[in-house]
Formats: sequence, structure tokens, C-alpha cells
Amino acid sequence: MTDCIFCKIARGEIPSKKVYEDEHVFAFHDINPIAPVHFLIIPKAHLPSLYECEAGHEAALGRMLSVAGRLAREQGATDGFRTIINTGRVGRQEVYHVHIHIVGGPDVLPGMLKR
Repeated sequence: MTDCIFCKIARGEIPSKKVYEDEHVFAFHDINPIAPVHFLIIPKAHLPSLYECEAGHEAALGRMLSVAGRLAREQGATDGFRTIINTGRVGRQEVYHVHIHIVGGPDVLPGMLKR
């Protein structure tokens, strides 16, 4: 997809503060962080949401999760972090390219969803 903002970031067409890159994934700092550590991990290949995930996406999705802990520690989340994947309208997904928010820092994060 040529007009996807995250595809453009992964291709280097839009500047970002890169955290990590390999053949499958790209990680970069969120432009509106909600915690001292807040970055995104995306697959380089365009994948709109978890609804569209298939077996062929396992390498990228697995890599996203397998690098999350190391990258979080390297960015300063040394005592835990939160992973967030918003999916679809009800899940409040804003950019339709699968992405994991890694959120953490030295302080305790607020509670989960309000009931």
C-alpha cells in the first residue's frame, strides 16, 4: 500500500526516530508518547489489522513479539512494560497497519481498562 503512513515510515519516506530494523520489522518512537518509553513495532509488509493475519505473516508477527522485551529494556523499561495492539474501530485502531505499542518506564502504568 503506497499511501499508508506506517509503510512510508518503514521505507524511510517519512522521518522517524528509529529504534530497530531488520528484514521483517521496523520499530520507532511514537510521536505522541504517553509514557517515558513509548515506541511502535510494525511489520514492514503492509498488514491492515489482526483481522487479516494469516500463516504467511507468522515470521513478522513472531519477530515483533520476540524483539519487544529486548527493545523495551534498551529504551529504559527495565521493570516491565505494556504491549497494546488495537484492532478495528471498536479496538480504537487509528492507523490501519498492524502495530504494537510498547509502553513503559520507571513508574507504574495506570490500571487496565475501566469497567
